[in-house]
Amino acid sequence: MAALARPRGARFALGVLLGAAATGAGVALLGVAAWMLATAANHPGITALGFSVVATRALGVGRGVARYLERLVTHDAAFRTLAEVRVRVYERLAATEPFGRFRSGDLVSRLVNDTEATLDLLVRGLTPPLISLVTGGATALFLTAVYVPGGLLLAGGLLLAGLAVPLAAAALGREPGRRQGKARGELSTALVDTLHGAPDLVAYGAMDRQVERVDAADAELTRLAQRDAAVLGLGAGASALITGLTVWGALFLGVAAVEGGSLSAVSLAVLVLTTLAAFEIVAPLPAVAAKLGAIRASGARLFGVLDTSPATAPPTRAGLDPGGDPTVRVRDLRVRYGPDEPWALDGVDLEIPAGWTVAVIGPSGAGKSTLASVLLRFRDPDGGRVELGGEDITTYPADEVRGMVSGVPQDPHVFASTLRENLRLARPEADDGELWEALRRARLADDVAATPKGLDTQVGTHGLGLSGGMVQRLALARAVLAAPRVLVLDEPTAHLDPDTRDAVVDDLLAAAEGFSTLLITHDMTGLDRVDRIYVVRDGRVVQHGTHEELARAEGWYRDVGSG
Repeated sequence: MAALARPRGARFALGVLLGAAATGAGVALLGVAAWMLATAANHPGITALGFSVVATRALGVGRGVARYLERLVTHDAAFRTLAEVRVRVYERLAATEPFGRFRSGDLVSRLVNDTEATLDLLVRGLTPPLISLVTGGATALFLTAVYVPGGLLLAGGLLLAGLAVPLAAAALGREPGRRQGKARGELSTALVDTLHGAPDLVAYGAMDRQVERVDAADAELTRLAQRDAAVLGLGAGASALITGLTVWGALFLGVAAVEGGSLSAVSLAVLVLTTLAAFEIVAPLPAVAAKLGAIRASGARLFGVLDTSPATAPPTRAGLDPGGDPTVRVRDLRVRYGPDEPWALDGVDLEIPAGWTVAVIGPSGAGKSTLASVLLRFRDPDGGRVELGGEDITTYPADEVRGMVSGVPQDPHVFASTLRENLRLARPEADDGELWEALRRARLADDVAATPKGLDTQVGTHGLGLSGGMVQRLALARAVLAAPRVLVLDEPTAHLDPDTRDAVVDDLLAAAEGFSTLLITHDMTGLDRVDRIYVVRDGRVVQHGTHEELARAEGWYRDVGSG
């Protein structure tokens, strides 16, 4: 996490120096004030106090200016680093692989809370200890020059308060800190599940149990926060105790030295008050150390996203011709989701000639959606080859492939905005005429025209203002507007009732005319209108041919169709 700030290392170094100057000015201010008051008690001439008066004013002003500049420099560098980290996280999420590996609420917690731990580390985790090291060392050296035993006593006190107490606080806070990040993720997940699943929870009488789950997650996070607060309080108390003992020790040594004639009364005042002020240098460190466990845990969760292994290899070339041959050929395709996992696709061969509509049908778990993921470059084959116009798609950037291959996923996401903005996701520069043409091809234009606001109609959160069939047609219109050469329709009727399903299939196949189309489905509706059908079971193609050929041949297709 600290390495993320390396490009701004000079800024942080400047911030540490400015922070040391501000903290040192605060300590020096009290030391100069002690000297001035002790000297004034001897009634010297006003000129003898002139330097201390000027120094006091300069240190007072300089302390504020240095503190402001330190906050300005360090926060500027930290926020720039945080912005870069956020960009890296967004870029990683844009590759889609992490979405299937983390629960949505937990992923949001990693994206927000755990990413911001970078800021906590840089501003509150690294800067204060470095400032304390510089200022504490300089103060101890100064008091050693004034009175050696007093300087050594201060150095020992600072080591106890600035090192021993923080190390103890870090040890006590490590486990609660580690569990806090997980607890935040659990609470976020429980809340998201409750909000999104509220209708089903109410329908099945499970809302009370779900609320209890949220309460339990909140109680666990509260308990950990209380444990964290107890550690902070213990650290503050230990620091106060060490401060008091060190100041009393300095006073005892100083008084003895004054009585022995080895130290002046003025130097005694400087020694004692400077010792008291010096502990402000290390005061933040126990709290910093107690937070390190939580920061470390957040960093681990953050890099759990950043270090997710990419499912697609980096491209080796660019320049895929968007107007080229849209024929798709799949040769001996093999895919699995882990080294010890079974093959999701095991030697699949199929072809989608230019302008043809090809269906892949089979039971759930046969590997159909995995095929769609490979075609859309969400993951790469573990074996075999996928060609688009004779070119291996894995050698080109994913965005270039997706410019030619688009589709309608099984659960298309509809954003809580207008119909117009949902359509323009596919092509932001599209005018209203092009939007209406896409709606017409998806057979949604009449429904939209019947609404009072037309394209400005709000679709609601997750498309709740639309029927299931309208959501699928909207997703199809969005895909058509993107003007791909190959259209992939992945289980587009999976959650629709039979009447709506038949109508949507008709609309999908009508809108797909002119594209090279792959229809992935487990249902037989509309298959008499496609050019070729591949039956996939257990990751293998077990039958292929036209609807008429497969309906006559013995096998899964005829058995399911007749059933």
